[in-house]
Amino acid sequence: MSPISRFGCESARRRAVVVGGLRLSFLEWGNAGRPVLCFLHGGSAHAHWFDFVTPAFAERFHVIALDQRGHGESQWAEPPAYGTEHFAADLLGFIDALGLTRVTLIGHSMGGHNAMSFAAWHPERVSALVIVDSRPVIPSDRLDRLRRRGERTLRPYPTREAAAQSFRLLPRETNADPALLAHLGASGVVEKDGAWVYRFDPASNAERQPVDAWTLLDRITAPTLISRGELSPVLPRDMADKLRAAIHGARLVEIPASYHHLVLDNPAGFVQELDRFVTSVLQHAEGRLDARRDSGSQPGG
Repeated sequence: MSPISRFGCESARRRAVVVGGLRLSFLEWGNAGRPVLCFLHGGSAHAHWFDFVTPAFAERFHVIALDQRGHGESQWAEPPAYGTEHFAADLLGFIDALGLTRVTLIGHSMGGHNAMSFAAWHPERVSALVIVDSRPVIPSDRLDRLRRRGERTLRPYPTREAAAQSFRLLPRETNADPALLAHLGASGVVEKDGAWVYRFDPASNAERQPVDAWTLLDRITAPTLISRGELSPVLPRDMADKLRAAIHGARLVEIPASYHHLVLDNPAGFVQELDRFVTSVLQHAEGRLDARRDSGSQPGG
């Protein structure tokens, strides 16, 4: 990976909308009217996880990185409500609030699970889907550990620096640039009641209610790219192959030298594959539009 020169958030607009009574915060680049790329982070994460991916697309697309409910600068759900259906309802309301018709969804881990479920429930709103090292279902033992972890209160730290330095990935295997990890640590903490804590609702883990998305995959109609970390323990190759077979026309790529957090481990490799995919989707859509125009110009058309 080449050295980091600039984080995406440095050129982003920070905005927020209210959806279903919850304030949802997001980072935004580019201009309205361009094709929309909407990035969804994983559990306990935030929009800044794509800060070394989004700059590659800001000139050509309307790019959005959403803090999902209970994460980042978005509001916590009270009482806790963190089922897949809640995340999907937020996304639908969010798209409507911005006046968007269709978007390309790019979701990592929990965000990928939410994205694939949304694409199945609302196929007319998804122009393309990118599943980034995400499973359709969380194994029961892993879900139990996640919920137990969510029962702990947020650990307070005396300074922002101390909180940021305690940041660790889960799973911990990574090839990420230390500068990027330090940036995520600093971006993911907030001062609360005189101490610094991680910027997410523990109940988003304790009350997580994911659906079994295997039962939904045959409803997905959008062109789909499955991006797997070459070394990922979360999405093994055999499961990735099964996922590809379950979604009509889906493509599978592996990002070299990366574990589960491939957007951190090898952002350049991920950008290359994502760029190739969204460009092909756009070219195909433009080709169909041209064909319809040509058909309409024929005598008697």
